[in-house]
Amino acid sequence: MISALQAPVRHLFGPGPSPVHPRVYEAMRQPIVGHLDPFFFQVNEEIRGWLQECFGTKNEFTMVISGTGSAGMECAVTNFVEPGMKVGIFANGYFSDRLTEMAKRHGAVVARLEKPWGQTYTDAEAQAFIQAEKPKLVAYVQAETSTGCYTPGDGICNAAHDAGALVIADCVTSLGGMPVRVDEAGIDIAYSGTQKALGCPPGLAPVTCSPRAVEYLRARPTPSVSWYLDLKLLLDYYENAHRYHHTAPISMFYALRESLAIIASEGLEKRWARHEANHEAFVAGLAELGMGMLVSEGERLWTLNTPLIPAGVDDLKIRKHLMANHGIEIAGGLGPLAGRVFRIGTMGYGSSPENVALLLSALKEALAA
Repeated sequence: MISALQAPVRHLFGPGPSPVHPRVYEAMRQPIVGHLDPFFFQVNEEIRGWLQECFGTKNEFTMVISGTGSAGMECAVTNFVEPGMKVGIFANGYFSDRLTEMAKRHGAVVARLEKPWGQTYTDAEAQAFIQAEKPKLVAYVQAETSTGCYTPGDGICNAAHDAGALVIADCVTSLGGMPVRVDEAGIDIAYSGTQKALGCPPGLAPVTCSPRAVEYLRARPTPSVSWYLDLKLLLDYYENAHRYHHTAPISMFYALRESLAIIASEGLEKRWARHEANHEAFVAGLAELGMGMLVSEGERLWTLNTPLIPAGVDDLKIRKHLMANHGIEIAGGLGPLAGRVFRIGTMGYGSSPENVALLLSALKEALAA
């Protein structure tokens, strides 16, 4: 007989996926029900309520897309970008570039406010850009996974709303590990992924839309060019009629429900404090190893760290050494940051003092080697 699959055990400290809690693995072993079963919609309602808390919103229009975080991004773009629409993008990393590419493919006229990777924007810069360009839609990355930079976005949202524009925010690496503040900041459309600070396997994309965004969506004269990601159709599936749309990945919904239950048990503020404390302990330990940070203090993600690689150190050799000798996965930089930074996740179930100590010890040994 062919033997059963046996995957290796890894310490997942890259930008995602992150470590998964045993309770989440156990939830995925539960019996599968049909995608129109009342039990599935009960699970979905529990997910919706807990996601609203994590997003920091009262939006009724909060749901989960069957797809990864990039599907959440494309869902936001395809539902709110129409051909010829002017879209303003705050460009300071790899995923704002991906937003740009998607918007262009959907026929948008894109205006970009460029900043070096790892830097964020002042309120005055945001206001001047939006007043000059007058976009109908604005997009920014709150948690930039390529740089470790956190952009709260209040100034961006205020300027956009003053100009009558909707705002999309990428919250893939902040949701579940940092305050996202959708309602307080004024974000109209936010999306995320399950494999980061939520501590779940990859495969689902939480999405939430403000009443302003829903009003635009319902009044949109043309349908989304993507049938699969059409939020109007998905609403008919998840709410009211439960009209068949697609076969949802049931086990992944179980996993997300369980990860959100763990978050609710811990308490959001305690969870945020845990992420912040472990991030700061890691940064302090890196400093003792002679490693500075790409992003300025106060603008860093608590979930994803980008230490600068010391001069003369080979990025790839360090990462290969960590994997071969410790089973530790970290990632290198993307684009202009390739070879300049490591991307090291301290998020979700993996954010703990024990894991910080393990990472620092292994890095010290690898640097010496």
